[in-house]
Amino acid sequence: MPHPSGGPSGTDTFPALCGHTHLFPGARCRVQGLPDPDAFAAAPRPLDVDLRFSDGVLVAARLLTEPGEGSPLVLAVPAHTTAAGTRIDARAWRIRGLVVREGADVELVVGALPRS
Repeated sequence: MPHPSGGPSGTDTFPALCGHTHLFPGARCRVQGLPDPDAFAAAPRPLDVDLRFSDGVLVAARLLTEPGEGSPLVLAVPAHTTAAGTRIDARAWRIRGLVVREGADVELVVGALPRS
């Protein structure tokens, strides 16, 4: 079932500001521009996000829900390079705990990598 458009320029992609140059357990990203942040925080759905790291690097990523009720959210991030030239491998990060609404943004707190 497709979800409604509402991102910048009518797309399904939303900006997500990250406070560091890379992700790690405990890192935070704020998803911006959601049409209804409260509804998203209560019932997250798959979502395309443009991660903007603190060094200005922009990476297209995907927030996914795993099958099953109450299953964790996963942020799938492709391989990329930091502004300083450090190569970061593709990873899928679990979103730890709740998706918390902060102001008009939804804050994601990154947890550990899923076990393989």
